[in-house]
Amino acid sequence: MASVRSCVSVKPAAGPARYRSARLGAASLEPRSLRISASCSSSLPSAADGCSSRGVGCAASSSGRGDGAVAGLVGDGGSARRQMGRRDVAAMCSASLDGVSHAAAAAAVPSVPALPERVKAVALMAAVMLLCNADRVVMSVAVVPLAAQHGWSSSFVGIVQSSFLWGYVFSSMVGGALADKYGGKKVMAGAAALWSLATFLTPWAASQSAVVLLAVRVLFGIAEGVAFPTMSTFLPKWFPTHERATAVGISMGGFHLGNVVSFLATPIIMSHIGLAGTFAFFASLGYLWIAVWLLNVESDPIDSRTISKSELQLILAGRSKSKVKGDKFPSLREVFSKMGMWAIIVANVINNWGYFVLLSWMPVYFKMVYDVNLKQAAWFSAIPWAVMALSGYVAGASADYLIKSGVSTVRVRKIMQSIGFIGPGVSLLCLRFAQTPSVAAVIMTAALGLSSCSQAGYFCNVQDIAPQYAGSLHGMTNGIGVVAAIVSTVGAGYFVQWLGSFQAFLTLTAVLYFSATIFYNTYATGDLIFD
Repeated sequence: MASVRSCVSVKPAAGPARYRSARLGAASLEPRSLRISASCSSSLPSAADGCSSRGVGCAASSSGRGDGAVAGLVGDGGSARRQMGRRDVAAMCSASLDGVSHAAAAAAVPSVPALPERVKAVALMAAVMLLCNADRVVMSVAVVPLAAQHGWSSSFVGIVQSSFLWGYVFSSMVGGALADKYGGKKVMAGAAALWSLATFLTPWAASQSAVVLLAVRVLFGIAEGVAFPTMSTFLPKWFPTHERATAVGISMGGFHLGNVVSFLATPIIMSHIGLAGTFAFFASLGYLWIAVWLLNVESDPIDSRTISKSELQLILAGRSKSKVKGDKFPSLREVFSKMGMWAIIVANVINNWGYFVLLSWMPVYFKMVYDVNLKQAAWFSAIPWAVMALSGYVAGASADYLIKSGVSTVRVRKIMQSIGFIGPGVSLLCLRFAQTPSVAAVIMTAALGLSSCSQAGYFCNVQDIAPQYAGSLHGMTNGIGVVAAIVSTVGAGYFVQWLGSFQAFLTLTAVLYFSATIFYNTYATGDLIFD
C-alpha cells in the first residue's frame, strides 16, 4: 500500500539577531505573526515527491502574540484522488498537532524564553540593590560591638555612620552622568566591585585607626552613590512608561529587603564567624552577583541578543518621547530655574533626611530606649523594612494602574508623594507614646511602609520630566539629598548625646515631612521640561 507522507514547513518571525540589524527602521517594528504551514503529498514509489500543482495538499496557519505564544492552531484537511492505472490513491493531511509527531514538532517549532528579558533585568537590579543596602546595614549592626570594643562615643558613632555619605555625595552627582554615557551594565558592575571591596576592608580598617576607617567608609560611599542614578538610567530603557513605577517598586523592594536580610543575618553570622567573617561574607555575594549580571544583561534592550521582537517592540513603543534628541545636558541655571525640578529636590532632601535617620539609628534606638539586646534589636529593626519592601511594590503597581486608567501622571505622583510624607510624619509623632518595643516596632513599620509611596512619587517624577537625562538629574538631586542625610545622621547623634532622647529629633523630622508635602503638591509637574 502506498505510503502517506506529510511535508511540514515552519516560517517563524525574524529572530532577534536578524531583527537587530534593522531595528531602527520603521518597517521592522511592524508585528509579524508566526506562520506554520503544512502541506503533503502522496505518491507511489515511482511517483514524483513534493507538494505540487496536482491538487494534492493542504495548509494551515497560526499566529501568536506575545513572547513565544503559539495558540489557536486550526487544522484544515484536504483530499485528492488520482487515478494511477487501476488504483486510487487518497491523500489526506492535517495541520493539527496530532498529525505531527512530537519529535517533528519539537524540531520544527523554535523554543522561546520562559521569561521576558525585562523580568530578568529587573530581578538582577533588585538583587544588586538588596546587596547595596545589606552592605550598609552590616555596619549599622556591627557598630554596636565596634563602639564597645574601641570606646566610641555616641557623637563619634554618628560620624562613622555618616562617613560613607561623604563619598556618596560626590559619586551621586557624577554617577548618573557615567551611566548615561557608558550604560548601566558597566557602571553598576564597577560600583558593586568597589563597594564589595570596601565592605571586606571595613573591620581591618577599624582595627588600624579612626582615620583609616573613615577613609574606607568614604570609599564605600563613593561606590554606593552610583547605584541609584544608575538604576534611574537603566530601568527607563527596559520598561515602558506604564510599567516603570512597578519596576522601580520591585527594585526598591530588593533594596529594602537588604535591610531585613542584613539586620537578621548579621548578628547570627557574627556569632559564628566573627566581625571580619561577616563583612567578608557579604562582600563575596557582591562578586557573585557581578558574574551573573555581566553574562545576562545589556544596558539597552536594543543590544540584547536574546530579547524577542515583540518584547522589544513593546519597550520601544512605550518609551517617553522627546521632541529634540540633543546630547547637551541643560545648564545648571536652566535646571534650577524650573520649580518642577525644585519640587523633586526638596522631596529628595526630606526623604533622605528621614530615611537615613531610621536606617542608621534604629538598632541604637531600640537598645537605648527599650534596653533590648542586639539580636532583639535586629528583629525589631528588620520588620519595618520587610513591610516597606512589599508596600513599595504595591505603591508602584497602584501608580501604574492609575496612570493606565486615565489619571494624569502629575496627579498620581502628588497622591503617592503625599502618602509617602504625611504617613511617616504622623507615625514619628506617635512614637513618643510607645511604651514597649513591640508598639514602637508597629509604629516604625507604619512610618516606613507609608514612606515607600515616595518611590512612585518624586523618584519616578524625574523620569517624567527629563527621560533623556534621568540618571544625571537623579544623581544631582540625590547628591543634594545626601547632604541632608549627613546632617540628619550626625545631628541625631549630637541630639541624643546632649538631650539623652531621640524624641526631639523625631519631632523635627515630622515637621519637615509636612512642610515638604505642601511644597511638592504646589510645584510638582508631570510634563516634559528637559528634552
